[in-house]
Amino acid sequence: MASEFDTLIAQCRKSGQRITGPRRIIAEVVAHAKDHPDISELHRRVAAIDPRISLSTVYRTLKVFAANGLVERHSFAGGRVRIEPAAERHHDHLIDVDTGEVVEFRADEIERLQTEVARRLGFELTGHKLVLYGRRMSRPAG
Repeated sequence: MASEFDTLIAQCRKSGQRITGPRRIIAEVVAHAKDHPDISELHRRVAAIDPRISLSTVYRTLKVFAANGLVERHSFAGGRVRIEPAAERHHDHLIDVDTGEVVEFRADEIERLQTEVARRLGFELTGHKLVLYGRRMSRPAG
């Protein structure tokens, strides 16, 4: 089974992108991120591997990756742009307003309800982004 890094590199090649040394490192950092880092944090991680890679190189590379559908850029509640590899399966996000933690989730009942609401209003749903904001409770429900 291919890793997210292997998948990202394969997608780069498929979209006709050259895989330069800096692009390989940036792809590796994005693919291995367990969080949704902002661009400054991605640069910090990339520079720890190769200090010659500039912030502008990270910006340009992420712009190319996003234009080719390889990464998704999110701006949650007007905050800094966060990056994640493009998802193979749709998911939504829940943001902890105290810590900034981003939790990914998928709820089939929400998906069905959104489709039903769109249909009732005379639309065919072609896509959506759902972001919820909240604070962690002392113990999770359910």
